[in-house]
Amino acid sequence: MALTQSQKSLIAQARLSGAGKLSVGLDNEACAYLAAAIVRDLGLMAKFPHLPSEFPEFFAEKDARNLRLQGIDFQTLIEHLFVVEPDADTYFVSLATLLKARLKYARILEYQPLATMDQVGPRALLQFGQMSAEALAGFLLWRKWLFDIDNRAGQETGYLFEPIVASAIGGVSFSAGKSPIRRRSDPDKGRQVDCIRENVAYEIKLRVTIAASGQGRWGEELDFPLDCKASGFTPVLVVFDPTPNTKLAELTGAFESANGNTFIGEAAWEHLEEAAGDAMGIFIEKYVRAPIAQMLVAQPIELPDIAFHMAEDRFEVTVGEERTVYARTREDEI
Repeated sequence: MALTQSQKSLIAQARLSGAGKLSVGLDNEACAYLAAAIVRDLGLMAKFPHLPSEFPEFFAEKDARNLRLQGIDFQTLIEHLFVVEPDADTYFVSLATLLKARLKYARILEYQPLATMDQVGPRALLQFGQMSAEALAGFLLWRKWLFDIDNRAGQETGYLFEPIVASAIGGVSFSAGKSPIRRRSDPDKGRQVDCIRENVAYEIKLRVTIAASGQGRWGEELDFPLDCKASGFTPVLVVFDPTPNTKLAELTGAFESANGNTFIGEAAWEHLEEAAGDAMGIFIEKYVRAPIAQMLVAQPIELPDIAFHMAEDRFEVTVGEERTVYARTREDEI
């Protein structure tokens, strides 16, 4: 059965590279891998006998560029998959979005330039004399580069996490300019919303920390459920980290006061998996919940030893006894 126009549009959008010169699109071999992975995830391999019986798990391959299947007609495969499992189109888009984000971050690690001493030199005044000038110069450059790649990781995760969860549960993310949630203080302005599904407006957070936010920013957080209620939507707070603190309690109270709902910790995951349905519940469990849960379990009591090495063609990091190597290329070679 041929794809519908809507399905063709979804696939085309999922394959496109994002904005920016480091973004990566997906070719037929990468898309064939994603479709085959979905077949395996959903226990449908018996209905696709032409697929290989063994190919890498998504997170088992260190280099995401190797997640490819050769000799598979992607068009035929995806058409068959969409017939067998109607929710596979959303699954494909979500998994494609995750793969493109991983590919892009690999390129960020490859091309992120080192700072110059002109950029970071004045910071030496805080520590000058505590180590040799040569050692301090190296420390400043390493510190800035690590800050830059971590900052980029935070940005890319923000672009990825909420939209992918929204898509998984059948909702849509809205920017402030297009949002149906209006500000009570200024109805001409909208509120950015992580996800809207029917008449429910979601605020999705990995955690709510006790660290003090600017008063204005925290006031915005507390106003959100009231703005949702005034706009005719039920506000729902989803927080994956259940660690109790005063900020989380205050925010939970704000949602409940606005006749909203709150799902914290295990209840958050259960709610999303139930809202997602059977197929997309598998996606959330395998590609979002399980990795985050594994990282929480792996959090060390004491920080391990770490060493960095930067060469013209590679960046190496050794954590404890485990060494990982990333390719490096000068930015002007993009």
